[in-house]
Amino acid sequence: MFISFEGGDGAGKTTQVARLAEWLRARGHEVVVTQEPGGTDLGRALRELILHGEEMNPRTEALLYAADRGHHVETVIAPALAAGRVVLTDRYLDSSVAYQGVGRGLGAERIEDLNLWAAGGLWPDLTILLDLDPARLPERVRGSLDRLERAGQEFHRLTREAFLTRAAAAPGRFVIVDAAARPEEVAERVREIVGERLEAPR
Repeated sequence: MFISFEGGDGAGKTTQVARLAEWLRARGHEVVVTQEPGGTDLGRALRELILHGEEMNPRTEALLYAADRGHHVETVIAPALAAGRVVLTDRYLDSSVAYQGVGRGLGAERIEDLNLWAAGGLWPDLTILLDLDPARLPERVRGSLDRLERAGQEFHRLTREAFLTRAAAAPGRFVIVDAAARPEEVAERVREIVGERLEAPR
């Protein structure tokens, strides 16, 4: 099973991925935890360039994310799924559509097509959208902000709307979880969702 966690900055994706992985492993599942960008050696180099490097235009940013995704799918995600493991990723294709397609104004359909091609057509079985008002970003993100975190309130408002729009258009894949709740409450809801999907006929 391939599960992606999506949502705005500060929504708690990394925390919830780790909690779900621990829960799944305790129940006997082999789990691969990864992230985008940064799930491979190449991805870690690209992550540093994208988030902490020099300024770049939106097209360059989008292409770097797509390059990372193509490599990530081929070297990490697809082999793990073929081996029968559960794959949990902190961000995937929907982030590119929301951030570069809508937030950066490059066009949602164009960015989806680019990244779906890069990923070889691989969609997650389940996408958990941790929804959080971007006004809460300052209280959730500590330390210095990366290039995307400091893109401004309007940018983050647009990306949130893009995620919600995608969730409404694909209710069979997406489940929205209120990320403003306490972390343990969020984790409990995530476990309920994933437990139901794992028990359902595939």
